[in-house]
Amino acid sequence: MRRVCIVGFMGFARNPGLYLLLGSLQFALLLMIAEMLRPGYSVSLNYISDLGVGSEPSRTIFNGTLILFGLFGLAASWLFWRQKERKAFIAALAISSIGTIGVGLFPEDTGAPHALFALLAFFFGALTAILSFLIVRPPYSWFGAGLGGLSMAALVLFITGSYLGLGPGGMERLILYPSLLWYIGFGGYLLRPADHAATAA
Repeated sequence: MRRVCIVGFMGFARNPGLYLLLGSLQFALLLMIAEMLRPGYSVSLNYISDLGVGSEPSRTIFNGTLILFGLFGLAASWLFWRQKERKAFIAALAISSIGTIGVGLFPEDTGAPHALFALLAFFFGALTAILSFLIVRPPYSWFGAGLGGLSMAALVLFITGSYLGLGPGGMERLILYPSLLWYIGFGGYLLRPADHAATAA
């Protein structure tokens, strides 16, 4: 019985869904905590990354959770690679994770490096959700494509300064939240005890 439990745990630990789910959940929770602890912070008027250069403890919480989120994403990328999943999907996830780590390491006040890593995180995060159709079946693949498409559209609006009355922070969250919801849902989907990995050839 003990051996069965150990083998079961090792199989669970090799599931990339575990790292996607843990990484996205801790980020979602700690992001909200950082927002609540930052005096005068507005989710509409303030950029998300304003949390990374603000007062403590919001600054450390925000930058730390970003780095952790990215590390979990890289771990999932490596496990997907070992499982020989589609290379385009793995590359998008890995680049998005590197971008996320970079945003945590290079806060908003660093200028160009922060902007570059943020663009990588946002663009490839949305692309990862869209490309998830390569490794899951409908109807689950439709959610990934839809949420990723929404993030991509919001990114275009954000870059062009079209905030639709939501403010810069609100539009930025329309980039982040759909992809984050996908990470949570996709991670849970991969943990289900079923043959979920097979996809269209």
